[in-house]
Amino acid sequence: MATRDHHSRKSSSNSSLGSRLLLTLLCVASICLCFSLFRKDASSRPLTAYSAVLGESDSNCNYSNGRWIYDPTVRSPTRYDQTCKEIFKGWNCIASGKSNAIDIVKWRWKPYQCDLPLFDPLRFLNDFRDTNIGFIGDSLNRNMFVALFCNLKRVSVEVKKWRPVGADRGFTFLEYNLTIAYHRTNLLARYGRWAASNSGGMLESLGFKEGYRVDADIPEGTWAEALSFHDILIFNTGHWWWAPSKFDPVKSPMIFFEKGLPVIPPIPPDIGLDMVLRHMLSYVEKQVRANAILFFRTQSPRHFEGGDWDQGGSCSRSQPLLPQEVEKLFSIESNGTNVETRLVNKHLYKALEGSPFKVLDITHISEFRADAHPSTAGGKKHDDCMHWCLPGLTDTWNDLFIAHLNAIRFRN
Repeated sequence: MATRDHHSRKSSSNSSLGSRLLLTLLCVASICLCFSLFRKDASSRPLTAYSAVLGESDSNCNYSNGRWIYDPTVRSPTRYDQTCKEIFKGWNCIASGKSNAIDIVKWRWKPYQCDLPLFDPLRFLNDFRDTNIGFIGDSLNRNMFVALFCNLKRVSVEVKKWRPVGADRGFTFLEYNLTIAYHRTNLLARYGRWAASNSGGMLESLGFKEGYRVDADIPEGTWAEALSFHDILIFNTGHWWWAPSKFDPVKSPMIFFEKGLPVIPPIPPDIGLDMVLRHMLSYVEKQVRANAILFFRTQSPRHFEGGDWDQGGSCSRSQPLLPQEVEKLFSIESNGTNVETRLVNKHLYKALEGSPFKVLDITHISEFRADAHPSTAGGKKHDDCMHWCLPGLTDTWNDLFIAHLNAIRFRN
């Protein structure tokens, strides 16, 4: 009995040991499996983090929905300063002694659902080697172009002035073979002075004596050939369309032509804008380089208060506007001095729907910045409440532009 009991206990012990060994092996296998899954998950995380840094978050974050945050620790401009020679004198608010010129760069835009990182100029030059970038539009696009140039010039001094065909200004960063250029155009379409002829015609019979002929279906020569050169294009138009001082509706109206003939009955500028946008977007789509990236920037807001630019209007604020102040200045319903900002955008969004253009929406973030214009420091006879101080707000436009650009590049 004793012997049998001993063997029984030994057998039971061996069985218990085998069970424990099997359990241990299962645990080890489970740990290895978990570790393997963890490694797979970890290997995919950098892509998610990287895409967020590059602005891929634009798919689930509205960059335009946010607020301006003041950082009092900023003592001087960190991107570039007033010594950048490309800054137009009227926009160099530090050199001109504008009282809040340094404070302008202490404000940072913070979207509610994500972050808008400051773009890294050296990384940008490396990432976009052998690339041509064209800004096509009015002086507000030049404002943005200059801000980008000054950022890049700070980290790369080997720069050659070089203008592609039709460009107003252009530079090549030689080490990276990256060219940026600005092509000036006010209306996108070709236009020039028109006067009634002695032989008469349909316009003369309607009482037109002089004005500006706008060929809605012909691009202005300053940028017509740019499409075959640039890989990335940023368009804008808008300010000149609501400019009675330039196109007086009675003394020098805009007269639209299509296929060489006047549009009869004559149409007002807002309908003419729709016609021009339709033709110009179609022209770009047909002529642009394969795989080119197209942006259309929304309207840059003016901040005249107390009247328009030629009626004593000014912009003397030293801090950004509050949300309710923004609505008062820009609401279409209140028909304020600066109402054309949102009116132009309505035309732009309608025209761009379904097109290959990416909308670069800078309007809302800029509506707050009544403090960031040259104002009396612009050197004009009137306050400049349209252009922007440099360094300043258009640097944030470039942060937004490059965040979207990096997101497109990452996806592709």
